[in-house]
Amino acid sequence: MYIAMNRFTVRPENAEAFEALWLGRDSHLKDMEGFVEFHMLKGPEVEGTILYASHTVWASEDAFRGWTRSTAFREAHKNAGSTAKLYEGSPTFEGFSTIQHIV
Repeated sequence: MYIAMNRFTVRPENAEAFEALWLGRDSHLKDMEGFVEFHMLKGPEVEGTILYASHTVWASEDAFRGWTRSTAFREAHKNAGSTAKLYEGSPTFEGFSTIQHIV
């Protein structure tokens, strides 16, 4: 398994719009080979910002890389530049290979 995460720092006054953006978009993930699941996570408010993380689980890193090169990825991210004002700085990407999985 491979876990891909992007962390976003959002000011409280932008939180509602940021959440609406994510809840209302078509991610195009469900049709991708190797896609397992997606979570959008909301963390605590600390020092005037709220931490959010998009958390996607893939069957493998190759499946994730295939997603990033796909037409579906480009379609899902086509308006990303226009929504950047909702969060501080750039999203922070973190990719993880699974070394243990307990169910």
